[in-house]
Amino acid sequence: MSLFTHPIARATSARLRAFLLPVAAGACVVLQACATGREQLADSTAAGAVADTLAWSEGMIDVPGGRVWYRRIGSGPGTPLLALHGGPGGTSCRFEVLAPLARQRPVIFYDQLGSGRSDHPSDTSLWNVSRFVAELDAVRQALRLERVHLLGHSWGGALAAEYMAAAKPAGVESVIFSSPLIDTPRWIADADSLRAQLPASIRTVLDEEERKGTLDSPAYQAATDSFYARHVRRLPVADEPRCAGVASNDTIYRQMWGPTEFLSTGSLRQWSRAADLDDITQPTLFVAGEFDEARPSTLEEFRRTMRDAQLVVIPGAAHAAMRERPAEYLAAIDAFLTRVERRPAP
Repeated sequence: MSLFTHPIARATSARLRAFLLPVAAGACVVLQACATGREQLADSTAAGAVADTLAWSEGMIDVPGGRVWYRRIGSGPGTPLLALHGGPGGTSCRFEVLAPLARQRPVIFYDQLGSGRSDHPSDTSLWNVSRFVAELDAVRQALRLERVHLLGHSWGGALAAEYMAAAKPAGVESVIFSSPLIDTPRWIADADSLRAQLPASIRTVLDEEERKGTLDSPAYQAATDSFYARHVRRLPVADEPRCAGVASNDTIYRQMWGPTEFLSTGSLRQWSRAADLDDITQPTLFVAGEFDEARPSTLEEFRRTMRDAQLVVIPGAAHAAMRERPAEYLAAIDAFLTRVERRPAP
């Protein structure tokens, strides 16, 4: 649930093309690493500058409870890609890494109400799943997104699943679950298994501080950071200039989720849409990092319950695979969207 130049160089484009067939062909695919850490940072930085070469717009949209800020990059002929950020209470600015995809289609993202450049109302009754679903529907209507590919990252994946299950929307051509939350009890069970792999000294700190209820202590924060360094953001990532001064909202995160990635005490603690995945008939892509807190093995189980779904695992990366391995991540998304749009119309 965590709060993520010019066109990519010719050599990088060749690497991207090399991934297209394997990703499209397999139901469960592990991409091979193709660039060093330094090259990956360069790719991420370059991706952010692509938006400056394309048509773009931004503005505010009225939604239940206030107004949300959105950004639209590109005007290509493909079906628009609408991206839903994580959190709850995160921001969308790190979706700038998706800008290279905007050469083929509009890429659109927005800050959910209460965070980033959107309005920050003080009414805490607004922070519930059904209102965020209504917000997503309002964004689609305001931007006239009659046809859309939907990408949800982390909590955004939960929002996408809830939207598909509860709203049963028309016009969604495909769904991309990026390191998604699908089932909170399963997420916590997976987090417990990952936590059990931490060094004993770190586990002891976590257990003792939780027993005492001192989750804001420096010792607990340091131990939590050890978990995050393994399973949230494992590799170096480039700074995103457009994120400067754009704040997330910890109140929403704590109210809906809880104090840490591996403790859920909020309103989402029993949330699940795992049983409804088989109702999603659209082509679906699961993508996650090898060391992701959204465990690839669990996502594979979810994938098997669906009619038309595939899984791509990004090697070496964790929950922030989008920013840690942007070339591989973009290759997977591009291959998937290309395959979907080349299908004959039903």
